[in-house]
Amino acid sequence: MSEFKAYSIKMGPAKCAVDLGDGSERGEYVNQDYILNKMGRPHRSISLMYCYYPYDEQWPGRISEVMKDANVSFQWDYPYDDYFTYKGGLGGSLEDEPFNYMRDVRRHGQDVTLTLTMDPHLDDERIIAIAKDLRTFGRLFLRVNHEATGNWFSFNKRASYQEVADFFCKVTRIVHEYAPNVKLILCIDGARRTDATEIEMEKEFAQAVRETDIFSVDKYMALHWGWPYDVAETGGNTHSRSLVRNVYDMTKLSCELFTKICDGQRKPMVMSEFNADGDVTGPYDQCEMVKEFCDRLKAENADWFSGFTFYQFRDRGRLGLEIQDVNNPDVGIEQPVMKTYKEIIHDNYFRPSMTQGEELSFPVKLRWGSSEDAEGISVPIHFEKNPHFCELYFEDDSNLMIELGGKWFYKSPNAKFVDLMPAFFEKPIDGECDMTLKIFAPPASGENDLSIEDGMFNTYATIEKLPKIRILYTPVEK
Repeated sequence: MSEFKAYSIKMGPAKCAVDLGDGSERGEYVNQDYILNKMGRPHRSISLMYCYYPYDEQWPGRISEVMKDANVSFQWDYPYDDYFTYKGGLGGSLEDEPFNYMRDVRRHGQDVTLTLTMDPHLDDERIIAIAKDLRTFGRLFLRVNHEATGNWFSFNKRASYQEVADFFCKVTRIVHEYAPNVKLILCIDGARRTDATEIEMEKEFAQAVRETDIFSVDKYMALHWGWPYDVAETGGNTHSRSLVRNVYDMTKLSCELFTKICDGQRKPMVMSEFNADGDVTGPYDQCEMVKEFCDRLKAENADWFSGFTFYQFRDRGRLGLEIQDVNNPDVGIEQPVMKTYKEIIHDNYFRPSMTQGEELSFPVKLRWGSSEDAEGISVPIHFEKNPHFCELYFEDDSNLMIELGGKWFYKSPNAKFVDLMPAFFEKPIDGECDMTLKIFAPPASGENDLSIEDGMFNTYATIEKLPKIRILYTPVEK
């Protein structure tokens, strides 16, 4: 409508990014519409966990299903890791998983973090095929053979630590050549003591530290690794709990030691799996521990730390914002940590930056680079009071992420109407108020068009005009 002016706006990185795990050996994938509705905002990235062991006779079946009658007493006692199986690669299909989930994630204005455990003896041809699979998914984080200094995953049982480290370097070089849009994450132990002077297995992994794009550690402040084969009880030996300050200090020290190996070169430092296991802490201490860690980040203004991935959205155990209903896997039971986590991610410290620019005239061409690099539209709106109706009406097939008052909404290409009233349900306004409507256009297909000059890194969408904005301050009829 003519009374509304539009301005350019640039979305940039948060001081600390928040990513979210969605599906693993402990839970199934939950669609992004549901997660967005529950969380109220998109994440920087959604972490998906898969494995690739194509030489094994059981492949490509999920190993716990193929061997459901096996006598197993530990989660990782199968021939290969009990993740969903990667259906791409040499002779694979891009119409299977994880690619449909990856498209869902990117349509909703988020990047993908693909965790992929792999046979460390894969030949170059198979690695090249995986790299080519990922070329159309924009900025993508690839975490290869994570927790590589451990001893539980299949890749560590098939090769020495030096071979695992060398394999990571091999994958990094191939992916950088064939898919430069992909950033490699090296996830190893780092410092395991607050007084450590070098990382765990520094001799074996030093070159991998130098070649990776991103440093990472997985740090659970409490964890029941015996799940689901036993119950955590006082005095048991299949669980642990640490002091939050020690976990924080070890993470910071890990970054310092990684940087030292790289002769002072600072790279992004993330925590790729972060939580406190409710099996150990119970639901209330879990909240306190998660909050304390994030409060420490804010208090220090920790510019050495780029972000963390909360593990995970829905879990069959107690590592989820929701617990999967034992009677129906499609139902999640919200846990107290959901409220704590939502308060964290809606804090300005953890939200992407927004920089408003000049007034726009339509049509407008929007660019989407990533969840930390996008150009959109901002529309200042003056509200007289809390509305009874606040709606958008569209005449096009655009794919949009829309934000008002800190609440985000998704508009699919088929949608012609978006109800913005949920922005006022949790935070109603009292009296007159100025708010800014923000609109961004992530790729409708979930993929980039490589035929355009910079298509590996950017997508573009033309917006012909603003949607009709309908605001009413009373019911239609009284």
